[in-house]
Amino acid sequence: MPKTIKKVGVLTSGGDSPGMNAAIRSVVRTCAYHNIECLGIYRGYQGMIEGDFKEMGPRSVNNIVNKGGTILKSARSIEFRTPEGRKKAHDNLVKAGVDALVVIGGDGSFTGGLIFNSEYGFPVMGIPGTIDNDIFGTSHTLGYDTALNTVVDCIDKIRDTASSHNRLFFVEVMGRDAGHIALNAGIGAGAEEILIPEEDLGLERLLDSLQKSKASGKSSSIVVIAEGDKIGKNVFELKDYVEANLPEYDVRVSVLGHMQRGGSPSCFDRVLASRLGVKAVESLIDGKSNYMVGLQQDKVALTPLEQAIKGKSEIDRELLRVSDIMST
Repeated sequence: MPKTIKKVGVLTSGGDSPGMNAAIRSVVRTCAYHNIECLGIYRGYQGMIEGDFKEMGPRSVNNIVNKGGTILKSARSIEFRTPEGRKKAHDNLVKAGVDALVVIGGDGSFTGGLIFNSEYGFPVMGIPGTIDNDIFGTSHTLGYDTALNTVVDCIDKIRDTASSHNRLFFVEVMGRDAGHIALNAGIGAGAEEILIPEEDLGLERLLDSLQKSKASGKSSSIVVIAEGDKIGKNVFELKDYVEANLPEYDVRVSVLGHMQRGGSPSCFDRVLASRLGVKAVESLIDGKSNYMVGLQQDKVALTPLEQAIKGKSEIDRELLRVSDIMST
């Protein structure tokens, strides 16, 4: 018999992403709908260790669905990686009467939840929050759609100045291990080339592509690069290489950085967060634990946390083909 859930703790952990607040709101209000108490845990696992808690009700999450970042804050916790740290966290949860956890974050956050469950049998449910969209078991993570729209808007503005000055722009976007943002935003913004960690374009092929673009009459070009792409040590080294081999190009670099994480979440991310929050709480009520709630073929589905952590989010091969065709 699964234990009765009377109070749920919710936390955000790892890098923030637009839609986290909407997910917090969904968890809190779903708890209220089912007459369950909800406890907000500030600063992720570190706040759990320090007992940094706050009771949350439906009115405490007013006017946050449209806000980026996370009202519960986020922090890395070295102490939670130790058995002693996790014991402190567990003692605090027991003292506060918390029966289950909803963890909003990425694979590192899910790993912490999985270990915590294995040691204390504490029910855990994960909601994927990361702009990189690099978690197995869901087609979209919270913040990914918003980040795409932010990147496309930035590239549209960069293209205006690129075409005005006949320049080649290297635009670096986030994606240390995955190229989802670069590939989708690159296609959406009409980039001439897209460099991602999953595909090794190679320096010579890049030069060849840029030469063909020049010969075909293109006076300016945009190359979108995921930060984890291995074609050069970094985007600035790549700029120097291209300038040395294609002196006819006036090359500029724009690193979009953390602006991709900020801003008001898109409608898609707000709706997704609301759906995932409801599913996370109701799954805990049904006695389920160690799952991530995600979107699969537009349906909310559960994936075991271990699979979500160890599985690999695959790049869409059809989009790679579309990108090649569009760069003609």
